[in-house]
Amino acid sequence: MNAQDSLESLLKKYNSGKISYTSVEELRMDQLNNGVLILDAREPEEFKVSHIEGALEVGFNDFDISILDSFSREKKIVVYCSIGIRSENIGIKLEKSGFENVENLYGGIFEWKNKDYPLVDEKGDATNKVHAFSKSWSKWLKKGEKIY
Repeated sequence: MNAQDSLESLLKKYNSGKISYTSVEELRMDQLNNGVLILDAREPEEFKVSHIEGALEVGFNDFDISILDSFSREKKIVVYCSIGIRSENIGIKLEKSGFENVENLYGGIFEWKNKDYPLVDEKGDATNKVHAFSKSWSKWLKKGEKIY
């Protein structure tokens, strides 16, 4: 079994599939065209280490839907976390609140970094660091400097 199959089976185990996936390649194109609202569903300490440029930190444990009150319910939204489990939960909350175009980033920030797409730190500077969440989940992060 290759790594992609393993990630797919892991996501099938933990996710319901209620939120459609988008690929890191699709998100990168949307990001470059300013066509998407990117939400980071990781905790603040993870976001500070690195995040996708332009992402809005919404967190997971303390997620508050009101942070998105100023956005159109039709706006395309891509939610991500480390690999795509927490982000599905946030995506479901968004859809229940009336957002119509919500997608989950397949493989999360780990897959983004594995494809060598750029990340920024809390100051907005380019970084190679990624918060690896935990030793057991870090095996999905193949590139970048793992931070715990």
